[in-house]
Amino acid sequence: QVQLVESGGGLVQAGGSLRLSCAASGRTFSTSPMGWFRQAPGKEREFVASISRGGGSRNYADSVKGRFTISRDNAGITGYLQMNNLKPEDTAVYYCAASRKIYSGTSSPVNLLAYDYWGQGTQVTVSS
Repeated sequence: QVQLVESGGGLVQAGGSLRLSCAASGRTFSTSPMGWFRQAPGKEREFVASISRGGGSRNYADSVKGRFTISRDNAGITGYLQMNNLKPEDTAVYYCAASRKIYSGTSSPVNLLAYDYWGQGTQVTVSS
């Protein structure tokens, strides 16, 4: 079992930066890829970024490429999402996710169905 807790959200002006953190408990997190997803009001949850269990493989949604960076610490128990040059359309609740499935060491899934454990989410609001 894995429990995930996000933090670091808040209100920021367009062009600003935020760093989200995802603290995990449960030893399986270090062997799991990690994903960040977001959900804006009235919209479906969408993929933002993912990283393999070893950190060597990463994927990004086209809308955040070049602005967001996903990472995880060496112990693999804390994940991060560095968000720069934020735009109003980035406003959403951001969720981190982990999987109980076994993936290769270079796999960083982009489909939300690949993930089984979810945090409670952290609100990011970007004002124009």
